[in-house]
Amino acid sequence: MSDVMMAENIDIVEILRLLPHRYPFILIDRVISLIPEQEVTVLKNVTINEPFFQGHFPDKPVMPGVLMLEGMAQAGGILAYYSEPENIGVKLLYFAGIDKARFRNPVGPGDQLIYKLQLLKKKRGIWKMGAEAFVDDKLVAEAELMASFG
Repeated sequence: MSDVMMAENIDIVEILRLLPHRYPFILIDRVISLIPEQEVTVLKNVTINEPFFQGHFPDKPVMPGVLMLEGMAQAGGILAYYSEPENIGVKLLYFAGIDKARFRNPVGPGDQLIYKLQLLKKKRGIWKMGAEAFVDDKLVAEAELMASFG
């Protein structure tokens, strides 16, 4: 694999170094694998302790779809910062748009979400990424996300 740098098992300490998000809004736990300028796979452990479960929904806890999208966006942020490390601590990566969002199955406490993102294209500073979320190898959500450094 020539000069492509791969990264594995990036822990929460490194994630917090890269992203500005903090509890309760950090929605990824560990990076499983990453190839800069190409793809990233990220893990999110979903627990009953998540603050949103108090109201969504008390009798049937379901992770809000918009928070799955945010988790995907944070995973995309890790991919972008590893691809352009000169921006770490200098520029924020802003969520710029979303297309083709679909939610296939509910996600709840005890699930492990696996986010898989691939860079579709990068043009004029806009990153476009294809994102999928899986629980037990079953697709639960998908979207195309756009972001840019600012």
